[in-house]
Amino acid sequence: MQGVLTGFAVIAVVIGVGYVLGRGGHLGEQGREVLTRLAFHVASPALLFTTLARADLSVVFSDRLLVTALSTAAVMGVFIAVGVVRRWGVGRTTIGALCSGYVNSGNLGIPIAVYVLGDASLVAPVLLFQLVALAPLALTVLDVAGGDGKEPLWRRLLTPLRNPIAVGALSGVAVAASGLTVPGPVMDPLELIGNMSVPAVLLAFGISLCGSSMPLRGADRSPVLLAVVLKSVGQPAVAWALAAGVFGLRGAQLLDVVVTSALPTAQNIFTYASAYRVGERLARDAVLVSTVVAVPVLVGVAAVLG
Repeated sequence: MQGVLTGFAVIAVVIGVGYVLGRGGHLGEQGREVLTRLAFHVASPALLFTTLARADLSVVFSDRLLVTALSTAAVMGVFIAVGVVRRWGVGRTTIGALCSGYVNSGNLGIPIAVYVLGDASLVAPVLLFQLVALAPLALTVLDVAGGDGKEPLWRRLLTPLRNPIAVGALSGVAVAASGLTVPGPVMDPLELIGNMSVPAVLLAFGISLCGSSMPLRGADRSPVLLAVVLKSVGQPAVAWALAAGVFGLRGAQLLDVVVTSALPTAQNIFTYASAYRVGERLARDAVLVSTVVAVPVLVGVAAVLG
């Protein structure tokens, strides 16, 4: 329980600082946009590269990764199906689907893994899956959906290679797979830049709360509610059913996959929504509400399975 509360407390403090900065106008009218662009185009790609370049890619073939991938696909598939029926649009539906299944495995998942699960590396499977597969795929959809439809096919196929998030992640995986060691003079400045990513995202999120209406109101109420229910209840439930019933996981391994699946929506989704100017309120409200709901959910999971 201490790990859950510690992780949420850290995030809440940084978001609160962002809110204060926004209320006082200390970063100017473009403060949030500058922080978002900094995180999306510079800091996050650097963080992904330095993280994945040193990762153990053997986790890709673990049962935990399969549980993560299948449970994520299940809840995102439900949101996409509803989005198609309700005609929410490609961009908005993509952001909502990410809110339903893309967990906060970094700045919240790592401290919770340390304090609740006892090992920070246990979030590696979900982290790698999201960074290497899920994020590049979703951002490619957003890139294509935001285009004018006049680009030739070869340029569309190369869309992931023009996205900074995808480039950072895929480059890191390539280095890890090759076994090469990046020299310190190259890696050190990248790590310094990457360290700005999480604070920039959280500060921008805090600034976005200034002057905003209460969540779960307006036109985004239905997609937000659906995303939060799928994220907070659906994904951990599906993960538990798959892990216990299909893969036969028990004890600490079962606790691991269910806890990571019960993590709230990642603040990165708000960064993506802001960068593409689609579904921004949907992402903001889903992140906020799912983070609040995740506290009792994670405490309950830890109590029952721990």
